[in-house]
Formats: sequence, C-alpha cells, structure tokens
Amino acid sequence: MSLIKLNNRAVKDITSLGVGTGELKFISKQTASSSASISFTSGIDSTYKEYVFYFVNMHPATDTVDFQFNMSTDGGSNYNVTKTTTFFRATHREDDSLAELGYRTGNDLAQSTSDQVLNDRLGNGNDESLSGCLHLFNPSSTTFVKHFLATINEYQDNDRSSKSFISGYGNTTSAVDAIKFQMSSGNIDSGDILLYGVN
Repeated sequence: MSLIKLNNRAVKDITSLGVGTGELKFISKQTASSSASISFTSGIDSTYKEYVFYFVNMHPATDTVDFQFNMSTDGGSNYNVTKTTTFFRATHREDDSLAELGYRTGNDLAQSTSDQVLNDRLGNGNDESLSGCLHLFNPSSTTFVKHFLATINEYQDNDRSSKSFISGYGNTTSAVDAIKFQMSSGNIDSGDILLYGVN
C-alpha cells in the first residue's frame, strides 16, 4: 500500500498531494453559501486522465435531502448525461439500535439522465453534514464511456453515520466538460468542493 504524504497542514489547504505514483494537482475550489447548485464549467479537459472532487462538510438548508450530481457534454448548458450506476451503504445509529449493510435500489440509475444521488437522507441540523470524494476518469475521451466512483460519509437525519459507495458510468463517447452538484431539494447552505487533477 502506498503512503500518502500531505504537503500542507489541512485538507482544505492542500495544493499538492503525492499518492502512490500519481500526484494531485489543485485546480479550483468553490464554497457554497445558500447556493442552489455548484457547477464546475472549467478545468475539466484533456490535461488529466482522472479528476477528483473533494466534498468538505456539505450542509443542506432542507432536512432529509440527497446530495447529487450530473454531467454535461456542452460546457454546462445541459446536465443530462445518460448514466447506469450502483449504490450501496453501511450505516450505524448512535444508540446502537441499527447497524446494516445493503444495496439501495432506489438510489441507482439504469440508463437515466436524472441526477445521481451520492448519499441517503442528509440531515440539516447545525452539526449535520457530509464529506467524501468523487473520482471521474478520462472525461475527455471520445472513445470510451465515462466511469466514476464516489465514497461519501454523512450524518444522516436520524442520528446515524452512513457511508455510501457509488459507482457507474456516463454512457456517452462525447467529452464530459462540466459537472453540477446540488441537493435534491433546497439550497446547499454551506460547504466546500475542491477539484484536483491526478498527474
């Protein structure tokens, strides 16, 4: 297993990160402030074969919502890439009354242009949020579909920790050049999204 070396003191301040034989190169950061959505319409191109989005304390304005994303092939004019995906999660309640691991059929997609859900029922209490990452592979390819995978941990709306595992592909051979994130209802009250390329 490769060692990960942090070149800065905090994740939110990282500009370079050595991971195995690759290195993360900081591209941009966006901070939510009662935002309807956050879109990255630049920086996703043929420079890197892999891009990573880091989510830090994404906090919703509305209770019991899902954080979700979609892709664009036209610079962000439309976010409607057809996707086939999988979703499973592990969850454990604070009072130890529930612990489970299972597939979530309601959170996957089968050749759908809908937004892909990245969690399951995020709460909006003052201390509730989610953090995690989304990897997008070779988005500029005009030969292959666009694979992605995500890992998210959240403080769920009923006092439990839920870790979600999501993967799938955008079923397009057009280059993906923009990504949009939003809640299933209401605004993104606060949180940071950082975009890195893998060198």
